[in-house]
Amino acid sequence: MANDSATGPVTELRVLRQDDWDPWYDTLIRAFGGVPESTEERELWNALTEADRSLGAWDGDSCVGTAGAFSFRLSVPGGAVLPVAGVTMVGVSATHRRRGVLTAMMRRQLDDIRSWGEPLAALTASEPAIYGRFGYAAATFGLSAEIDTGRVRLSVPSGTDDVRLRYAAPADVLDGCEAVHARLVPGRPGMLARQPGWERVGLLDPESERDGASPLQCVVAERDGEVTGYARFRVKPGWDVSGHNGTVVLTELAGLDPRTRAALWRFLFGIDLTTTLSVRGRPVDDDWQYLVSDLRRCRPRLRDSLFVRLVDVGAALEARTYQAPVDVVFEVTDDFCPWNAGRWRLTGDAKGASCTRTEDAPELALSVRELGAAYLGGVSLASLAAAGRVRELRGGALSEAAVAFGSAVAPWLPHGF
Repeated sequence: MANDSATGPVTELRVLRQDDWDPWYDTLIRAFGGVPESTEERELWNALTEADRSLGAWDGDSCVGTAGAFSFRLSVPGGAVLPVAGVTMVGVSATHRRRGVLTAMMRRQLDDIRSWGEPLAALTASEPAIYGRFGYAAATFGLSAEIDTGRVRLSVPSGTDDVRLRYAAPADVLDGCEAVHARLVPGRPGMLARQPGWERVGLLDPESERDGASPLQCVVAERDGEVTGYARFRVKPGWDVSGHNGTVVLTELAGLDPRTRAALWRFLFGIDLTTTLSVRGRPVDDDWQYLVSDLRRCRPRLRDSLFVRLVDVGAALEARTYQAPVDVVFEVTDDFCPWNAGRWRLTGDAKGASCTRTEDAPELALSVRELGAAYLGGVSLASLAAAGRVRELRGGALSEAAVAFGSAVAPWLPHGF
C-alpha cells in the first residue's frame, strides 16, 4: 500500500492484468503530458509490455501509477551479456503525487527483480534527480551534435571507397541491419541485445514525430556482398534567401569496421540540399569526431543516458571482467536494498572475477550508486572520489580500482526504452 498522510492507505499495488493495459497505459501517457500516440506506436508498446513484470497502483477503480520492467540482456565489460531489468513506463498521476506511490512501486519492483535472479536494473530517466534515492546512477552518456556540413570536412581512412552504399526500404533490410547490431553488442558495454519484437522500434515512423522531415530512409553499407553497416535518417528540407539549408536527422548508424562507418558518415555529410547533420545520443568516443576538420563547428554536447542499479552487488561485480588486476574490499551502503550493504572483496582481472562477503578491513567506502555509475566503465571511481562520493581507506586502493573498472571503449546505450 501507498499512504496519504491525511487519509491513510489510498492505493493498491498489483501486477498488471492484460485486460487493464489500456487504462494503465492511458495513465502513463497522461503523466507524460497527455499527447496521444499513433495507433502503430500504441499497438507496438502493447505488444512489448510484459504484463507479469509490470505494476499498477490503483485507487479504487482508477489507475494512478505505472511501472514496468522489460526482460533485457545488457553487455558489460569483458563481453558478457547479462540479464537486466529494463525499468520503464514509470508514472504517477498528478492527483496522487507525494503520497508514496512512486516509492512503493520502486520498492516492490526491486524486490521482484531480486526474486527473478537478475543482478542489475537499468533505466533512462525523464527526470534524473528522481532516481538517485532508489540507488540508480548515470553510467553511460550520449554525444549529440549539430554539424555544419557546409563548412566541416571529413578525412576518411584508406579503403573507404571499397564500401558500397545503396538505398533500401528500412523494413526490407531489417534482418541484415539487426545482424550488424547483434555483432556489435559484445564489443561495447551498455548495449542491449535486442529481444524479439524490439527490432520494430527502430522502424517506428509516425508523422507526428518527423517535425517536417521526410519519412524514415535507410542506406546499407556492403563489402564483398556482406552487409557491414547501415544508417537510418530523415531529411528536413529548408530554404532561406541565400538558398538551401536542409537538415539530415540521423536516427541510427552502425558499422562493423572503421571504413564502413566512415563511408556512412561521408554519405550523410554529402546529401544534396542540406547544410546540417543533426546527431543524437552517439557514443562519447564516436570516431566521426576524429575525422572532422573542425570539431567546434559540430557543437558537441553530452547528456546522461543509461542509469544503472546493482540489485545484487556480488553477482553483478563477478559478471564483468576488469582491465587490470584488482583486489579490493568495498564498504557498501545501500539504504533502499539493505541486502547489498556491508563489505565485499572483489578480486579480478581480464579473465574473470569473484566478489564475496568478507570481514576484512574496508579499503574503499562508497554507496551502491557509485558502483552503478562506475559499473560499465564510463565513469571513473577516481572522479567520484574527487567529488567526495568515494572514500579511500587504504592508500593505493582507489587508483587500483579506478584503472580496473575502466573500459577500452565508452559504454553506450544505442536506443531508449
